[in-house]
Amino acid sequence: MHYDLIVIGMGLSGLMAAKTAAADGQKVLIVGKGMGSLCLFSNTIDVLGQSPTAMKMTDALSQWIEGHPLHPYSKVGLKNVEEALSSFLSLFPLPYSFQTIDNRNCLLPTGAGTLRPTFLIPTTMVGGISVDEGRELIVGFKGFKDFYAHYVADQLRCRGINLELPDLLSQEPTATALARLMEMKSFRENTGREIKKQLQGETRIGLPAIMGTHDPARVKDDLEGIIGAKVFEIPILPPSIPGMRIFNRFKEWLIRKGVTFLLGYSVSKAALKGKRCERIEVLHPPVITSYSADRYILATGRFIGGGLKADDEKVVEPVFNLPLSQPRSRENWFGDSFSSDLPHPIHGAGILTDASFQPVDAGGNMILENVWTAGSILAHHHCIDEKSREGIEIATGYAAAKHALEK
Repeated sequence: MHYDLIVIGMGLSGLMAAKTAAADGQKVLIVGKGMGSLCLFSNTIDVLGQSPTAMKMTDALSQWIEGHPLHPYSKVGLKNVEEALSSFLSLFPLPYSFQTIDNRNCLLPTGAGTLRPTFLIPTTMVGGISVDEGRELIVGFKGFKDFYAHYVADQLRCRGINLELPDLLSQEPTATALARLMEMKSFRENTGREIKKQLQGETRIGLPAIMGTHDPARVKDDLEGIIGAKVFEIPILPPSIPGMRIFNRFKEWLIRKGVTFLLGYSVSKAALKGKRCERIEVLHPPVITSYSADRYILATGRFIGGGLKADDEKVVEPVFNLPLSQPRSRENWFGDSFSSDLPHPIHGAGILTDASFQPVDAGGNMILENVWTAGSILAHHHCIDEKSREGIEIATGYAAAKHALEK
């Protein structure tokens, strides 16, 4: 049960760390309770949504790094951020790839009918760029409560319809159930024919992001061939089908490279000796199994993923009990106004690290010499406000693994 590297966490940062190590020929174990936030929020890849759409992302990151020396991007460095994004993109060749439009952010419609800036876009969503009033038909499904086609259409100043679902569903339709239906040729053909009947001159069709988990590009092509119009996906409420596609692609690649997956279990304890982690313990009720490695990467996310936990007084990191940057008291966790333009201080809580992403105390002293950290659990960023979550996870997962392999 000994490995070169154990990655704790199966979110995007953990997957990137595992990919980077596996590509180097390392024996890797990745442990996690689930897919992290991939199955909840990830549809596109946000790198720095705060940057203006007119600015090249390279220039935006350069300015950001210069103005935020403690930010994870600054520790990664611009060159390594670009390498990390390139490594991510290499997993997604055509026909289902991620694209950037002229190396800039662009605006995509959301399930709330708003437009949000993002950087890397899956091919199934590219058609939603530059929504043009009157050219789109927004299509939903009756009984599907995670996407309201008429509401989205009203906000985008176009037309919306709802299609009847077949009697194949025995209960209220969900995103995963619709994604499975979309992978059935008969359902795609019936859906395409019904949409074509409803056209009134529209040239682009917006659907909720449910065009299958295994071959969405084929679903898109089939629908476009039947309808005679461009089709694009619109992100919706969790679960995220595009996020599941990302996870599945990573998992397939990593397993082929010999990476061991331990999905559905969390680390119950880390055994430390001096400044080294000797092993971790994973609970398989009623059995506890130990796994050891030369190096460890902690990529468990913040509160949603369980990487950080809060009690009545403070926030803690439960695996290694690492010191955190956090507000001094619970009274300072949130701002005076819930809807303030400023991010709440609690969302900046995270692990302190050196430039190599190894955990340090408040004085900058290294705590564990064979442990690195990556992803949103890091301190000194506000990824929600910055719209940088996926970018930080990809870049720091890549960089943490690189540093771990060098040592």
